[in-house]
Amino acid sequence: METLEMDDFDQALPASLAIAVVMEKQPSTHPWADFRYDAIGVVVRDDDTEASVSCIYQDAEKEHYLVSGLTLRLHLDECESYYHNLMSPEPGCFIVASQPDNSDDMPLPYLVSLSFDEVHAYLEGDEQIYSVPIPQQLYQWAEAFVLQNYVAIKKTKRKLKNWHETEKPGTPRAGQS
Repeated sequence: METLEMDDFDQALPASLAIAVVMEKQPSTHPWADFRYDAIGVVVRDDDTEASVSCIYQDAEKEHYLVSGLTLRLHLDECESYYHNLMSPEPGCFIVASQPDNSDDMPLPYLVSLSFDEVHAYLEGDEQIYSVPIPQQLYQWAEAFVLQNYVAIKKTKRKLKNWHETEKPGTPRAGQS
């Protein structure tokens, strides 16, 4: 596993984390689908496991599935989006899942990001987007990454020029004769 060194911290920061998504299956009240799926959490894994889907909980009303084999990476050009996510009232993980052909099949997650900007493009397509609370371990990892790599720059408006003050009376404007 590749690590990033941080000058101000005593810990080495991993470049990526192995994660899994917990999906919930419930009966649907919709007339065209028997089941409804929703992402309910993200779990940090210790090892880089193969992609798999396994049932981890089942009762009369719902089932939980663990979709493993995913990797979360942080990118330098997304630092501002990570910062705003972490500073929001409810920081979250954004999960992108493929839309199955059959409405009763489970959408399979294939991307997890902490950047809303990255996931926003998928909103325009046919992909299913879920938002779940960020686990503490992911929050701390992303926070350390942002502290190491992001410097907030105060945005300023440009000052508008008053064109009426620069015109001399009696001179035609551009395009006028």
